[in-house]
Amino acid sequence: MTKTVLIAEDSSVIQNLAKKILQFQNFEILSAKNGQAVLELLNDNTIDVILMDINMPIMDGMECAREIRHLSNPEKANVPIIAISGNAKGYTMHDFKEVGFNEYLPKPLNFDSVVELVKKYTNR
Repeated sequence: MTKTVLIAEDSSVIQNLAKKILQFQNFEILSAKNGQAVLELLNDNTIDVILMDINMPIMDGMECAREIRHLSNPEKANVPIIAISGNAKGYTMHDFKEVGFNEYLPKPLNFDSVVELVKKYTNR
């Protein structure tokens, strides 16, 4: 069964690169440019893992992760979330864990690490 990855990233370049690389690994890809769109997509789809930028317009990654963890549907509330950020604004791994991120990947993204983590969280 195909696993679905939601890429939440306001940079089209990063979004398109991640999309191509993960599609090559046979993942289904959904994408969003802000946290509000992430919540809408999560509500309407079954998503296996989320790659989420910290700095996005409308609703940033930290707030969005917090919202996801408070959803009433336990399956959606527990979806694995991987933080991605070029400038983590002084956040520590503890800060990411506290709002509900499972992992953190710094930018520039190492796409081998992206694929490895996505596979880890989708059991592939």
